[in-house]
Amino acid sequence: MKALDGLALETLLVERAESTLTLTLNRPDKLNSLSTQVLRELYEVFQSLDRDPEVRPRALVLTGAGEKAFAAGADIEEMVTMTVPQAYAFSALGMAVMDCMEHCSFPIVAAVRGFALGGGTELALAADFVIAADNAVFGQPEVKLGLLPGFGGTQRLARRVGVAKARQLIYSGEMVKAAEAKALGLVAEVVPKAELLARAQALANKIAQNAPLAIAAAKRAINEGIDLNLRAGSELESRAFAAMFASEDAKHGLEQFLAKRGAASFQGR
Repeated sequence: MKALDGLALETLLVERAESTLTLTLNRPDKLNSLSTQVLRELYEVFQSLDRDPEVRPRALVLTGAGEKAFAAGADIEEMVTMTVPQAYAFSALGMAVMDCMEHCSFPIVAAVRGFALGGGTELALAADFVIAADNAVFGQPEVKLGLLPGFGGTQRLARRVGVAKARQLIYSGEMVKAAEAKALGLVAEVVPKAELLARAQALANKIAQNAPLAIAAAKRAINEGIDLNLRAGSELESRAFAAMFASEDAKHGLEQFLAKRGAASFQGR
């Protein structure tokens, strides 16, 4: 794959299927824990894909290898010897990965099987939405180690489930199963674990059939508008909506609809 040819990926697997990608954390013996190497490789992959329009996917599925975990947290074996400056650099790298995921131009679907704890929950929260297997377990148990979330958990979890519930989960270190996570709004959908990857990839394929410029603009509008008041957010949306009328995709989609010629085929222009 052109954009990734120069990357030496040892902890990730990349699989392309037409206009979508599946990116797999591949440390099942370590429950896919997030080491510095994993985080660096994730950052390099997302940066490389978003820079190169020739290989940029229209949607990406992020999952973990094995049956036990999506990602069971940050790598504790690595953290145990960290100094304060090293811990800050580790947190900053994790934050950079999550920010890159949140702001890249293509949607990311997290397919979560088994444990998604600590950094695993934070990684899932940075995706556009989460499809969970019925055996998925989420939580921010860092306080049980004398720590607190370091990859954005105090911020994204509060925005996703509300401040009071985020405080409860972070202060107590309690874990929540898939059904409760869905009820809280952390998860979009729960499916049997045997169907997880197929369902996530089917959603990615469905997204890939739609106009990529419009999806990228919608993602920006949601991300940038979430912290604005309603009037400012609505103005942001109006500008994004109007900008689409300069695209070939919008012209093609509207004309296809009026002519009743079936589904449009979008080129990202």
